Amino acid sequence: MRLSKPFIRLPFRFDAERLAAEVAQFAEADWMPHPNDLPGNSAIALISSGGGDNDSFEGEKQPTPHLTKCPYMQQVMAGFGEVLSRSRLMRLAAGAEVSLHVDFNYHWFSRVRIHIPVVTNPEVIFHCGAERLHMQAGECWIFDSWRRHRVVNGGGAGRVHLVIDTCGSSRFWRMVREAEAQPSAAVAAAARLLPFQPGQQALIRTERFSNLPVMAPGECEALTEDLIADFSANPENDAQLVGDYTALLRGFAQDWRELWLLHGHRPEGCPHYQALIQATRRQLHPNRRALTTASNDIGVNAVFAQRVLNAALAPEARME
Repeated sequence: MRLSKPFIRLPFRFDAERLAAEVAQFAEADWMPHPNDLPGNSAIALISSGGGDNDSFEGEKQPTPHLTKCPYMQQVMAGFGEVLSRSRLMRLAAGAEVSLHVDFNYHWFSRVRIHIPVVTNPEVIFHCGAERLHMQAGECWIFDSWRRHRVVNGGGAGRVHLVIDTCGSSRFWRMVREAEAQPSAAVAAAARLLPFQPGQQALIRTERFSNLPVMAPGECEALTEDLIADFSANPENDAQLVGDYTALLRGFAQDWRELWLLHGHRPEGCPHYQALIQATRRQLHPNRRALTTASNDIGVNAVFAQRVLNAALAPEARME
């Protein structure tokens, strides 16, 4: 999600020692390797699709058995009062890094990731855009995942963060606006400690409907228009290709609406939706970076594919 600044500190503090004690109970076998096999990167799923050990963005989100073993983590997560999506413990081994990248798929268009450092050291540095930051244990941060970002653990011990994805209610974003208007030091001074409450039951609300079987026409149009505005603003893009892609993306959204008006979520519409997706893919320029976004220099083909074409039909509606 795009933010006004690379990093924004939120006005919360947590008992990092208590969180670390809950992390320590897990065996090495509980840690999943990174889905892209990044060396030194592993995770434990706390809220996931179906409550299992997976990295899926799809489907109903449920707490995992790992989370049920962690009463304070449950209280921390419930303490935000938000509907939560994928959440996990993310571990970065000593000397490892999360390589430079941008989060541009459908999930990240409307979701922000909350970071709570649990186990860390001063050599763990988070780079986002032109800024760099060490997040200290027990603090609470969000960052702009639309900017290029990476994390480096230059220390001699592993790092573990509790990370929580959410779209955020109006209450959440009002808090963010208030926090971003102040220096981080002022937010830190006013941060509220959420201590462990023995025996307190935590109510965690999770995403039940993260996406529709068939993307709604209005959402399809909004996603394509946002991308059109971004690549149209890049003066280095070829003007003719900008025009061609504008027509292609708008045509896709218009034809998607036509099909939706005919078929909606009915199964008989799936072959028609898939045919439109495949026909549109074939019209994309063979050079994936023929057009790039103005905001972060990402190839438009990849963004359009991940944000729209791959997300337009839920897996159960596809006929691969």
